[in-house]
Amino acid sequence: MAPSPTGEYHVGHIATLLKNYAFAKKNGGQFVLRIEDTDQERLVEGAVDRIMQVIKDYGLDWDEGPSKGGPYGPYVQSERLPMYKAKAEELVAAGKAYYCFCSSERLEQNREAQRAAKIPPKYDRQCRGLTAEAVAERLAKGESSVIRLKVPDNVPVVFTDLIRGQIEVNSDVVDDQVLLKSDGFPTYHLAVVVDDNAMKITHIMRGEEWISSTPKHVLLYQAFGWQPPIFAHIPVFLNPDGKGKMSKRKGAVSARSFLEDGYLPEALLNFFMILGWARADQTEILTLAEYVQEFDPQDISAKSVVFDLNKLAWINGIYIRKLPELDLIQRLEKFLPADFPAGLLPRVLPLVMERLVKLKDIDELTGFFYRDIEFDSELLLKKSTPSEVIQQLSITLRAITDLTSFSLESLEESLRSLQASHDWKKSQYFMLLRVAVTGKTATPPLFETMVVMGKELVLSRLETAKAVLEKTLS
Repeated sequence: MAPSPTGEYHVGHIATLLKNYAFAKKNGGQFVLRIEDTDQERLVEGAVDRIMQVIKDYGLDWDEGPSKGGPYGPYVQSERLPMYKAKAEELVAAGKAYYCFCSSERLEQNREAQRAAKIPPKYDRQCRGLTAEAVAERLAKGESSVIRLKVPDNVPVVFTDLIRGQIEVNSDVVDDQVLLKSDGFPTYHLAVVVDDNAMKITHIMRGEEWISSTPKHVLLYQAFGWQPPIFAHIPVFLNPDGKGKMSKRKGAVSARSFLEDGYLPEALLNFFMILGWARADQTEILTLAEYVQEFDPQDISAKSVVFDLNKLAWINGIYIRKLPELDLIQRLEKFLPADFPAGLLPRVLPLVMERLVKLKDIDELTGFFYRDIEFDSELLLKKSTPSEVIQQLSITLRAITDLTSFSLESLEESLRSLQASHDWKKSQYFMLLRVAVTGKTATPPLFETMVVMGKELVLSRLETAKAVLEKTLS
């Protein structure tokens, strides 16, 4: 995997990384991490460390790469500049590349003219025919230059994609691309080809947006006389609404943001596994070890798939409920608000466990246990009259006050007896109690919730609800 530290790591990057990781592990290979930082203008400070950390936070790791080293290091491209320069000059010497002295202004004028003529913009090869003597003279004068690939005319460029099969384009559509920039840094195209060959990379799985660049890479491999690796270009994710490539405009897409939102890394990996790939038996919940054993890039769908947040929520809920209680408590702790009472979590967790979709939901699901609530008169009076509800609350207050034991059994028996003896409608009465003590219509089981809240708080909430309705009635 070869991230560029120009921003935050995308969930699509992690999903692609997972496929590379699984394929390497399945086949007894090495999973290599390489930092591609040749685009110096767009570098973001600290991005390398954040990328490496988020990969580890997803439970993945590399065999060779930064911080670990390996036989083909260094694994950061900005530390490999002399190699790129030497390889570019090697192509020039072999007649496979050439120096170009065109200014940026001339290149832009050329592109504008081509666009006006509705011709795909390409370099017009003005410097391709310069003699060796002319080049040497201009270099000696210190003129700014780049090195371009000398793309052959009208030849087929063919490569096989594990997902899409054989792809062929004509070399006439490929530009005489820049290989080495005037600042001595390589372009992406030269750097990846040189590095992949030097690091003995056998397979490259990357996003489908790189398909158009692959002919450039194949031509470079041919120019050097090297064997290209095997390619697999993975379809992009579509936005959750199915419209267009998943992008920041449609919400958070950084790999870190999903962890911060309370999705478990193992659930996210499971979700990425089944997006565009299916196990033979169609089982959707599988471990990383099972995925490694069964994954084959040839089974990836060539069609883009929707980033289905509902499916992700379902998978995350399953993983949350599979966690041992102590492990879940530990993971939840960093999502607890500052005012969360000490010791409350183990008591409320059994009540809200089934309703947890993301770890971040813990605040919304438990706030009424310890924070002041708002009393909604309309909800309290639903399917009843103020006088009847005030009577119900008054009788309920006396019954709870008289309880010598505020246990689940005694509380439930007392309140169910009240409802039956007064012939109150079940749905109305118990919803009244739920709204009065929690402020919500949907909560964990009512009696268990009241017991955890405690007798004093329950009585206080019922008294306040009664006072609100009495004020309304007056």
